[in-house]
Amino acid sequence: MVNGTPFNALDEDALARFRGRQVGIVFQSFHLIPTMTALENVAVPLELAGNPDASQRAAQELTSVGLGDACIIIPRNCPRRAAAGGACPRARARSRILVADEPTGNLDEATGKQIVDLLFTKHAERGMTLVLVTHDTSLAQRCDRVVRLRSGRIDGQPAERKAAP
Repeated sequence: MVNGTPFNALDEDALARFRGRQVGIVFQSFHLIPTMTALENVAVPLELAGNPDASQRAAQELTSVGLGDACIIIPRNCPRRAAAGGACPRARARSRILVADEPTGNLDEATGKQIVDLLFTKHAERGMTLVLVTHDTSLAQRCDRVVRLRSGRIDGQPAERKAAP
C-alpha cells in the first residue's frame, strides 16, 4: 500500500499513472534538455502527465523555491550549468513521494546544501515521503530512517532515527 493505493491490484497502466501523478524523481545527473529553459525543463514532466496548466505550475514551483528568474537557456558548455541545474531538483519537490538519487552529487557544496535543506523543508511542509539515496553518512543522519544496502541487499535491521526537535 502506498498512499492508500494497493499496488498488487494495479496493472501496468495504473502503476504508470500513479508514478506520473504521485512520484517525483531527482536524478544525480540533471537530465536537463540543454536547449530548453529551466521553466521548460520543469514543465516537461507536467505536460507528459497531462497537466493542462503545466507551464503556469512550473513557474509557480520555480518561484516557490526562489528561482522565478531561472528562465534562461542553459547551453551544454555554460559555466553556470551546474548551479542552474539545481532548479529542476528544487521544483520537483512538489510530489507526494520524492525519490532523490544522490541529489548533491553534481553540485558545488553551497548549492548542494541549499538543495538538501530545501528537500527536507518541503518534506516537512508538504508531508511528502522523501526517499534519499546517498553515500554521505552525515546526510543520511538527517533522515528519520536509514536503510543500508550492501551488494544489493538490505544490510541488517534498518536504523530508526529520531526527528530533530
